[in-house]
Amino acid sequence: MKPATFWHTWDSAVGRHTDSVFLVFRTESGEVCQWTYGEFDAVVARTAGALRTAGVVPGSSVHVALRNCPAFVALWLAASRLGAWLVPVDPASSPRDIARQTRRVQPTVGVCASAREAVYREGAGDQVPTVLVLAEDASDVNGIETPLSCTDLMESDERAPRPEDRLAVMFTSGTTSEPKGVVLTQANYAHVATVMAEAARLRPHHRWHVTLPLFHANAQYYCFAPAIAVGASVALSAAFSASGWVPHARELQVTHASLFAAPIRMILARTSGEEPPLELEHVWFAQSLGAEHYERFARLAGTRPRQLYGMTETVAIVSADSSAYPVHDVIGTPVADRRIRVTDPVSGNPAAAGATGELQVLGTPGRDLFSGYLDDEETTTDAFTTGPEGTWFATGDLVSADVDGVLHFTGRLDDVIKVSGENVSLTEVEAAVAQAPGVLEAAVVGMPDPVRDTVPVAYIVARDPNEPPHAEGLDQWAARNLAPAARPRAWHLIDELPRTSAGKIRRFRVGS
Repeated sequence: MKPATFWHTWDSAVGRHTDSVFLVFRTESGEVCQWTYGEFDAVVARTAGALRTAGVVPGSSVHVALRNCPAFVALWLAASRLGAWLVPVDPASSPRDIARQTRRVQPTVGVCASAREAVYREGAGDQVPTVLVLAEDASDVNGIETPLSCTDLMESDERAPRPEDRLAVMFTSGTTSEPKGVVLTQANYAHVATVMAEAARLRPHHRWHVTLPLFHANAQYYCFAPAIAVGASVALSAAFSASGWVPHARELQVTHASLFAAPIRMILARTSGEEPPLELEHVWFAQSLGAEHYERFARLAGTRPRQLYGMTETVAIVSADSSAYPVHDVIGTPVADRRIRVTDPVSGNPAAAGATGELQVLGTPGRDLFSGYLDDEETTTDAFTTGPEGTWFATGDLVSADVDGVLHFTGRLDDVIKVSGENVSLTEVEAAVAQAPGVLEAAVVGMPDPVRDTVPVAYIVARDPNEPPHAEGLDQWAARNLAPAARPRAWHLIDELPRTSAGKIRRFRVGS
């Protein structure tokens, strides 16, 4: 079957669900606005017209530095309509970041918020011909002028979008290195919409709770795209609030949610014990979560969260815990028609059952795998291996598969250290230490040691800054809860961890 376009996915949803609610937006002040699919389609048409007037044509890039807001969604869908491509970036990007991004993607239009206009213009300089400045609230989309009508826009199009057309470039988190530009097509988004809707058993009456940043793959891939595929709705919050997450979910009548481990720990720390639990139907989570935190959050959400594994590059998830009784430390089995292999990082041979190896994923670039890295043929070539079965993508992540093929996540290739010859996953140690008494969250890094080669060292954030945990108590806790090689040899108290916008720890900045 010929691959679809994401624009076709949206257009079909509008036709089938015109009068159904599509988007519910909650501002930081608590104001709530909503649009049906039909109403938001008119917003998309006006946005496309505004972009066209600003010079956007098929193949143009639109650089977007916005927080969660309706305009972000409208720009994404309008780009898909025009055959243009979006470059969504962290709105808190520094002038240096913005300069580097815009130099690489050469946007026709840049979009920022009025509150950060000066920073954006300093970075963009003369590299961005047109800068649109928005308020990041409902007025952005309700007040768009209509330079072209819907009919005029479609008649003036040179051609309809094609599956292979670029729709986005998303920069990776850069936890261990400089961000790479992940190139995604119309077909990528159409495919992820279908696969993720089925993986979450999504139906039109369901509603996603989106509090993670929209410029990140999670919100786009796992929430918005599948909602559009089936005509479900999305409740979008302007910003994440740990203390407000549960009451806002109740207020907005959501049924589905997707989170990372770090926000879950923050929600647990900031939610009152008097808060009644929710009755959610489904929760995705990613990144390591300790057993105690998992069980507490399951009670709070009203359902057992299911851990998934995916990357910006894999588009749809690779695996998920689809068992009848999900647990905290399983990323499950491959979803849909995904094919994987686990290989020894040194020899490249298949890893034995239970042994740790690199996860590789079979797919088609531009459809169920990303197209490649922006202007980086060498890195793209290193990531892809083409054989008789198709194209294998080397994820750089370490997993183990038990005899039943169930996967457990270990960490990134560069997140595993050898302590006296024994492998220690920094990711797993962090998840454990975050459950120690008095600890809110932790980062663990490897430090050279003259006897043991490398040893783990922990940087912790106190749950209560006025009563921080002490090294002696933490040593005693580690002796009871961690294997000898995994016990941190030193403890450092810090105010906060350096994180990416998606909550991943930037280890290369810890202690610097």
